[in-house]
Amino acid sequence: MQQMYQLQQEVSMLRGLLEEQEHKIELMERDQLERYQDLDRRLSSGTVDSSAAPERPPADASASDAPIDAQAIVQPPSSNDQAQPDPEREKLLYDAAFDLVKNRDFEKAVMAFTAFVRRYPNSEYAGNAQYWLGEVHLVEADLESAGRAFAQVVSNYPGHRKEADALYKLADVERRLGNNQKALQLYQEVLSKHPDSSAAQLARRDMDNLS
Repeated sequence: MQQMYQLQQEVSMLRGLLEEQEHKIELMERDQLERYQDLDRRLSSGTVDSSAAPERPPADASASDAPIDAQAIVQPPSSNDQAQPDPEREKLLYDAAFDLVKNRDFEKAVMAFTAFVRRYPNSEYAGNAQYWLGEVHLVEADLESAGRAFAQVVSNYPGHRKEADALYKLADVERRLGNNQKALQLYQEVLSKHPDSSAAQLARRDMDNLS
């Protein structure tokens, strides 16, 4: 039974990894389109100086080549570890932590995501980092830690694209812990807040199974 549960969690995590990659590709394509449209407007208005440097480098151009100290990624955060916003470094650190998940180095992934959220709580990647922290805890069958991580996504990052999934995962954790009434309340919350999401479809299925 335990092996089946872990297999289900790994399948769920792999599905999430695929969604994450698709989202990154979508953002890159949108960014390229915006740059093309901007260049087209400037060419049409005659405001482009061919000798000038580009306003911003292509995504991941120089930043992706910057070395990241692996120890810095997984170093446990201290109480005063919050850093100043640095979008390029935030992306590098988040991607490095995400690579640990893809490489199934779950222990270091937990440390990396925990450190990231502590250092950059307001980063555009912080909500995702908090969510994936919960997913990794689930794969490791640490339900209590997973529940706390998903609850923090819901409470700290309202409206985040992972909110519906985090709320559903939190309900699933409560169900697995035997807290069926709490699970039903959370499933209902998924349905009321995110009725058209894939998480809502899963919530309906699980509610029927609990009935």
